[in-house]
Amino acid sequence: MNAIADRYRVRADAFEGKVAAVEAGQWENQSPCDEWNARDVVGHIVDMHGVMLRPFGRDLGPAPTLREDPLGAFRAARAEIEAILADPVLAATEHETPMGKVTAEQNIDQVVSADLVLHGWDLARATGQDDTIDPEEVARMWPEAQAIPEEMRTPGAFGPGVVVFGPEVKVPGDAPLQDRLLGLMGRDPNF
Repeated sequence: MNAIADRYRVRADAFEGKVAAVEAGQWENQSPCDEWNARDVVGHIVDMHGVMLRPFGRDLGPAPTLREDPLGAFRAARAEIEAILADPVLAATEHETPMGKVTAEQNIDQVVSADLVLHGWDLARATGQDDTIDPEEVARMWPEAQAIPEEMRTPGAFGPGVVVFGPEVKVPGDAPLQDRLLGLMGRDPNF
């Protein structure tokens, strides 16, 4: 495995653990994302896994429904992405993306893999789990968060109904780095 595949695996393991820990009565809990409950957060992650397959002319394969089995739906989507990352030819295939031409593995790393970290926090916060983000992840994401272009905060800039990041939430400059990162990513760390 390479660094991108390893990073995806670690992030997916952490997210899967959070999905597995959601109790039956918590799926409708409000998340820090205004329009999403806990189930919607997992649905977004599953949908984004499908987006990563589109350049290959693929869709997500048969899987449990999000309504019946959110954990099963995530595991099936995860398997599809891990298959791409495990295939050197597919992983190195270049595609045009909203951020320019990148390899499939770079796109997975920059989009859905990174999403697992942020939306893992959303899911944990919505369901009362430990919402601590690995400090190494926070440090890795911090420089990119500081450079988020305004167009990525503009609803619809990447298509109808697509919101990449919400407006920045002001956080004190002496707040923990995780809180400052969340604020830059449009999250209220005190949700």
